[in-house]
Amino acid sequence: MALDPEELKRQRQARAAQRAQQAAQRRKVFISLGVAAVVLIACGILIAALANRGKDPQEQTQPQETAAAVQDTTPATQTQEPTTTIRFVAAGDLNITSGVVAAGGREYDYTGAFMDVAHLLAEGDMTALNFEGNLCGAPYGVDSAPDTLAKALDKAGVDYLQLANSYSINRGLSGLADTVTAVRASGMEPLGAYASQEEAKQEKGYKICNIKGIRVGITAFTKGMDGLALPADGSGCVNVLYKDYDSTYQEVDTEGISAVLDAMKQEKPDVVIVLLHWGSEFNDTISTSQKSIVSLLQEKGVDAIIGTHSHYVQKMEFDPEAGTFVAYSLGDFFGDASRSGTEYSVILNLEITKDNETGETKVTGYDYTPIFTVTAEGAPVKVVRIREAMAAFEAGYLDKVPEETYQAMAYALTRIEARVAGD
Repeated sequence: MALDPEELKRQRQARAAQRAQQAAQRRKVFISLGVAAVVLIACGILIAALANRGKDPQEQTQPQETAAAVQDTTPATQTQEPTTTIRFVAAGDLNITSGVVAAGGREYDYTGAFMDVAHLLAEGDMTALNFEGNLCGAPYGVDSAPDTLAKALDKAGVDYLQLANSYSINRGLSGLADTVTAVRASGMEPLGAYASQEEAKQEKGYKICNIKGIRVGITAFTKGMDGLALPADGSGCVNVLYKDYDSTYQEVDTEGISAVLDAMKQEKPDVVIVLLHWGSEFNDTISTSQKSIVSLLQEKGVDAIIGTHSHYVQKMEFDPEAGTFVAYSLGDFFGDASRSGTEYSVILNLEITKDNETGETKVTGYDYTPIFTVTAEGAPVKVVRIREAMAAFEAGYLDKVPEETYQAMAYALTRIEARVAGD
């Protein structure tokens, strides 16, 4: 089931090289057209010279004017595809606990934990997940992980880590700054949280990325930070959904949310994606305030809303006509899986399409892959694809999961389908 590490590396590099290759192709086409134009002009001049040999000099000037006219009207354009499609891949919560840290062994090597699903992450033109923890040094466990975990995520194909969540300031503003720095040092970018007020003001709460000519606006918000409030010198360092984010989560911060989205709109993104850490833990209920937030975001032009925090897979809503998508929660991507319902989740794959003639860009489809965190005794903790792991068990593969895990996976498949449907 696992892919060769070198193959994963090639897939990751291919994504980064794709845009450079397209630019190089455009340059080649331009150069080729230029060479062709020069050759055409030279041939025209030569033919004209041969045809007018011996004629009156006054008559020989006309073909030269014709050649010049050919040069002026030769088109130097490249054929454009009618549409451009990109893939946005998202996973759920990665919860930093003592058990998760221990999954890396003595060397804190987490490569094996994600090997079976890394190709799914790497296939996205943009890939993101919610990182519930800090990267601010030892002692590790509870809420702080070694930098090698972030590097493993980067190698697996993750581009963005949502840092606006319960753990944003669990180690104070200095811990947040260290985490932001470590995420960037690993090769990824943080979303929704900033190392300082200066950085928050500079970034204005969002990022714009150009993927294959599609301008993607992306940001993240959290309902709160585990009851903690930002100090005065940290105001604005975390994007929040509620004015009372440190207490009851009743008053939606309409003004604050709108300020971020309105500023983003000024940069004319083709599509907008918002990641939300919201709802209630270990609960299937979609609250009234969540629904009001969805309405607010969609009124502001948000195309895709991706939720986390409940630790359960929750319903998805897709409107193909409007081109909008909502996933209330993707569940736990990686954690202790100690509570029923948290051991399984999904990796989401969103299709986003731009009409290159009209400029209209929207979500045009989605699919997801059910995954499972295997915590069998005596074996390393790892995230696997459910259907493939079940097939390996049925075929009697040497590295098959225990029968108890197989049965749990079979149950998980039915529950995922029901949860996604909202049943």
